[in-house]
Amino acid sequence: MSPSHDKKPREPSRQAKPVVLSGPSGVGKTTVAELLLRKSPVPLVKSVSATTRPPRPGEVHGVDYFFLTPEEFFRRREAGEFLETAEVFENGVWYGTLREPVMRLLADGKWVLSVIDVRGAIALRDALPDAVSIFLLPESPAVLMERLRGRGTEDEETVRLRLQRAEEELRLADQYRYRVMNDRVEDAVARICAILALEAGLTGTYDPKGIVADGGCSPCTTN
Repeated sequence: MSPSHDKKPREPSRQAKPVVLSGPSGVGKTTVAELLLRKSPVPLVKSVSATTRPPRPGEVHGVDYFFLTPEEFFRRREAGEFLETAEVFENGVWYGTLREPVMRLLADGKWVLSVIDVRGAIALRDALPDAVSIFLLPESPAVLMERLRGRGTEDEETVRLRLQRAEEELRLADQYRYRVMNDRVEDAVARICAILALEAGLTGTYDPKGIVADGGCSPCTTN
């Protein structure tokens, strides 16, 4: 059944919420997130993840990532300073979401967008139960494969591993509160904006059509 909507306008939510966006590699998370940050109906800012990998040319500490040595990363993890951590592709590179920056932004009334993998997203949702979790779906496995191969930046073995991981992640999509198909970036962002408007009680601002219960044919479903 579709989510119920009050006949009387609801008061906007005064509580900022964490927003988790996940999806398989190649589904377009980064592109969707960039446009979402500009179009969001709520004051949305992106969470800066920590990583043990070295910075790439042009990347800035504290802006693109918090670049930590493995020793500092694991020390801070043991101290409970992370909301979630995950090793990506078991290649020795770790990523994580530091607790303090996220909680500070939420306390300041900012909704915080974390673009992270499925394992990290589930851990973050467990740490912050009010998180709005959104899984970005590809149009089809064939489209996802085409996107990964079309990058031209990875060898065939890396593509194979990413596709294998994508299959595993897609099986966990129903662990998320919402699932949104990225058939077109602008449409996917509009659907997510509708979700955020609903979560904030701004039903008069964004049309929530397309958000239906499981089993519907809409490209946006909710648990």
